[in-house]
Amino acid sequence: MKIRIENWIKEYLAALEALFPGRLVFVGLQGSYGRGEATDSSDIDMVVILDEAKPEDLRAYAGMLDTLPNRDKACGFISGIRELENWERSDLFQFYYDTTPVFGSLDFLRDKIKPEDIRRAVRMGACNLYHACGHIMVHERSCGILKGLYKSAVFTVQAIAYLQTGAYYRRKADLLEVLQPPERAILETAMALLGQEADIAPQDFDRLSDQLFNWASRVIHAYAL
Repeated sequence: MKIRIENWIKEYLAALEALFPGRLVFVGLQGSYGRGEATDSSDIDMVVILDEAKPEDLRAYAGMLDTLPNRDKACGFISGIRELENWERSDLFQFYYDTTPVFGSLDFLRDKIKPEDIRRAVRMGACNLYHACGHIMVHERSCGILKGLYKSAVFTVQAIAYLQTGAYYRRKADLLEVLQPPERAILETAMALLGQEADIAPQDFDRLSDQLFNWASRVIHAYAL
């Protein structure tokens, strides 16, 4: 059953403020709940930024989560503010645009993200997909892993669309409308696989792995240094 996310976040935020009084810089929601695309199997991806994050803070945070309903669904990211300010810029692009604020703001990150950082995000995403796709084609032939790679490819597609349009499209249905044909094919496949409970059928493995491998190769060349 899909979680009533507004109620869950209200309870979560009250517990978080009690645990870290005066120390919260930002709290946000990522993932499918943040995009309004959640299903019964979706995790709750929460972002917590503190004035500083020590090991004991992380252990205390884990203990707090244990007191909440749907603990098995809770995941996400916790960090100190200084670490985030100095984070790899290509990672900050997706982090900034794909996070829905619950408490505070991430606007202090916006000016840190430059076009070259977004191009780097595209290039790194394509390189990782090329590597992973090649590995499963040769060694594992895992339909489950290939399905996960298509899910990851959506982030690279979003970054490409941003560079082409100047806008960030969080919802897949909106993103689909602005894509060029090569990226549209990747997103359409990812969306079809997301709605498919079973793994990719073995007879479709070669076709879908070829599509992703060839697309990643083209992106690597298009966004070369």
